[in-house]
Amino acid sequence: MTDAATLGARKLLRHATLRQVEVFESVARHVSFTRAAEELHLTQPSVSAQVKSLAEVVGEPLYEQVGRRIYLTDAGQIVERSCREVIDILSNAEMSLSELNGMRKGRLRLSVITTAKYFAPLALGDFSLQYPDIDLELVISNRDTLLKRIEDNRSDLYVMGQLPRTRLDLEVIPFAPNPLVVIAHRDHILAKERNISMERIAQESFIMREPGSGIRHKVEEHFARHQQSIKTRLVLDGNEAIKHAVAGRLGISVVSAHALNLENSQGPLVKLDVQSFPLQSMWNIVYPRGKALSVVARQFLSFLKIHGGDYLHIG
Repeated sequence: MTDAATLGARKLLRHATLRQVEVFESVARHVSFTRAAEELHLTQPSVSAQVKSLAEVVGEPLYEQVGRRIYLTDAGQIVERSCREVIDILSNAEMSLSELNGMRKGRLRLSVITTAKYFAPLALGDFSLQYPDIDLELVISNRDTLLKRIEDNRSDLYVMGQLPRTRLDLEVIPFAPNPLVVIAHRDHILAKERNISMERIAQESFIMREPGSGIRHKVEEHFARHQQSIKTRLVLDGNEAIKHAVAGRLGISVVSAHALNLENSQGPLVKLDVQSFPLQSMWNIVYPRGKALSVVARQFLSFLKIHGGDYLHIG
């Protein structure tokens, strides 16, 4: 560490308070003074004063305001990551001390890919019955946002299916099957066919996920292995949009079987009986390699490894 960096660190240690760290982390996470005030049960002027005091300690503006929105400056992003690390360390210490007393308190922050929204709340619900005193945060997002959350260390654990190519060094723990199936409208010409060949299904128009999607990459790779190509008619971001498009007879698609769990058996969507499908895949628990998991995060990790498959019934 350079002399200047050492002096800067000592200045923060001497003058920044834990309250300022807590308040700024909440403001940065919500990108809102109002929501931070609500979360911390403070007045908005008090929140603003704490952030202003921390900015004076840092010696750099931490945010800028454009209209009604605030944006973190480069310095603000650095301070945000540091504040989060401090809070994580203290939270882990608190939870470890609670564990010594036979208690189960703390906070669990979980981020999941959009398809996991069909089972993640159920798993969290049962977990919270065992540990009713913990605070929960569940964020459902697309692949790019999830990867950014991992990079910024915004959650304790992350659940995703297909693992995209990434520079992040990740711990990856498979915990349940995630089969991919071909779906079509109930009135589709192939709906009642059996053992449909890859050559035949490749003649149909497909609705595909966005470029870079893990599912899209796996499906394209699977067709290529069978010397077939996909006729893409429409590209959509997310399972719900794809299901609506298939229901609208715009084409067929490949989705996680779990995306159909809540569908009415008499609804417009059916699974097609295609050779080499379902395409086998796995649900994974992911977190940065080397990350020190909290007591609660370790408990939920163990819970998912044992019970995760219970929430993934395939109809």
